[in-house]
Amino acid sequence: MKTNLNKRIAYIGCLGVVGIISTEFGIIGVLPQIAEYYDISISTAGYLLSTFALLIAVTGPFTVLFASKFDKKTIMLCAMGLFFISNFFSIFSPPFWLLILLRVLPTLLHPAFFSMTIAAAIRGTSQKDQMQLTSIIIGGIALAQVTLIPVSTFIASMYSWQSTYAIQGFVILATILIIIRYVPSLPNEQPASFKNQLLILTQPRFISGTLLNLFLITAWFCSYSYFADYLTKEKHMSEKEISVLLLLFGAMGVLSNYVSGKLLGKNMFWTALFFITGVFIVPFLFYFTEDSFLSVAAVTAVWGIMYGPCFLIGVGYMISAAPHAKEFANSLQTSFGNLGVSTGTAIGGFFISQYGISIAPWGGMVFGVLAILVIFWRAYLDKLPER
Repeated sequence: MKTNLNKRIAYIGCLGVVGIISTEFGIIGVLPQIAEYYDISISTAGYLLSTFALLIAVTGPFTVLFASKFDKKTIMLCAMGLFFISNFFSIFSPPFWLLILLRVLPTLLHPAFFSMTIAAAIRGTSQKDQMQLTSIIIGGIALAQVTLIPVSTFIASMYSWQSTYAIQGFVILATILIIIRYVPSLPNEQPASFKNQLLILTQPRFISGTLLNLFLITAWFCSYSYFADYLTKEKHMSEKEISVLLLLFGAMGVLSNYVSGKLLGKNMFWTALFFITGVFIVPFLFYFTEDSFLSVAAVTAVWGIMYGPCFLIGVGYMISAAPHAKEFANSLQTSFGNLGVSTGTAIGGFFISQYGISIAPWGGMVFGVLAILVIFWRAYLDKLPER
């Protein structure tokens, strides 16, 4: 049964995720401005996104295993502190190499924040409540896309890209103060052994969930990483129009994330299969869409609906296969999800450099096919008797 403390931690975690995700993905809306400021190509500017995600993918499981020995509140505060430092010093537009270093600084505890927050929120609750509480925290991803990311992009269109870091830093500072005031000490009373947690890596059901998480997010980020640049150059949208489209995209993501959170608890197979079809539908819709704002907005709305639950689907498939190692499973979901972000950004950037920005929506189709195959594999595994 959910308690007031569980729900409080979930909503505070959601706010923290808004700040984290805005820092990670808010760069997408101002990537063309950064490329122009530093006089670099859009694919080179994309390193700000792909490097961030790649470091999380590589270090995530190890930092979470290490962090699992400490008080969860302490880890949450340390993670937020690193994000605040990163945003604060990025405001001063340092040299590009230093901007990248500041970007990767908070990756040290990025997965640990997700893992510790989810573990704290679901502690002592039923399986049904666990999925709902997790969806509140993960919902911060979609919420960031409907609040902080479009707002900061809009303000950056009027002032400068540096303003995005100031806005994100303010939200993160507010989260730090709220955690200090409203989250109690949360010591890890019975830390699971590293050996027991690592055993999930040998389980086929968990492996299938990991691959689905990787392929699905890679598929989407082949195009989403270059959202602003594609709409600017291919659909001739202005910076202010793009900020509105980002707002619409995020709003649809919030809606679909809420609906999918309920649907996943009822039928994970058909829910995941439905939303993956967006990888194939969106490119064709953009191909046959004129350059008018209303038609582009209609397709962007569909894009937001189909993209919105991709992280939650990854969480659902991986956590359901590791009921006794949730913290480690959460870290792997974050790591492989960010590996998908990095891989999708790199592959999308490669194809754009070879064939131009018009190729962006099409790049993820191969990974969409792989994700569908993995879903059917997992369905087969779920029908086998437990050992």
